[in-house]
Amino acid sequence: MTRVLVVAAHPDDEVLGMGGTIAVHTSGGDALRVLVVTDGSSTQYPGDSATRARKEEEALGAAEELGVDDYVHLDLPDMRLDTLAHVEVNRVIEEHVREFAPQVVYTVQPDVNHDHRVLFDSVAVATRPTPGQPVRRLLTYAPTSSTEWTPAAVNWFVPNWYVDVTATLERKLAAFAHYETERREYPHPRSERAIRATAEFHGTSCGFELAEPFVLVRSLESS
Repeated sequence: MTRVLVVAAHPDDEVLGMGGTIAVHTSGGDALRVLVVTDGSSTQYPGDSATRARKEEEALGAAEELGVDDYVHLDLPDMRLDTLAHVEVNRVIEEHVREFAPQVVYTVQPDVNHDHRVLFDSVAVATRPTPGQPVRRLLTYAPTSSTEWTPAAVNWFVPNWYVDVTATLERKLAAFAHYETERREYPHPRSERAIRATAEFHGTSCGFELAEPFVLVRSLESS
């Protein structure tokens, strides 16, 4: 059994970026925690507690669909992580790395979304390969409707790690179906057809029928 921590800035990042892979881990018996660090709604819907509650319900439904029973949703300010001191965000991630002791950490790609960039920087700090560090592998995932919209000059998402999600893509689609507040019509990337097409494209890149792409940031191997 592998201990896996999936870190997301917003509810739906983890489903869009790696929902099929999450289902692979949970189906295989791994201990997996999803950590979402922002409230996910305060900037788009200021003062709207009903929408916040609805998005929370959507997120929990999606997690259940993927077999996730350890889902943590914090309340750092949505779309404003860059207004916090770097050390504050670091502290949140470090606490979960210390308490959960994951061997594998996935975090969101630092792309056009500033929350994603801030979060990546803090995960990089929390997973530094110091003596006693439990994290042996760090990867980034690419939420659709974010990473592919990033200008080429700042986007270094060049996948070098793929997961076969042929058996779990339907669970990913079922999980995203819970996010009624986030779904859009094709050809928007946050549509069922686009999500399926993305998995097909990455599958052709690596010889699988359907795949999710990642960047392997660091892997530590020992005898």
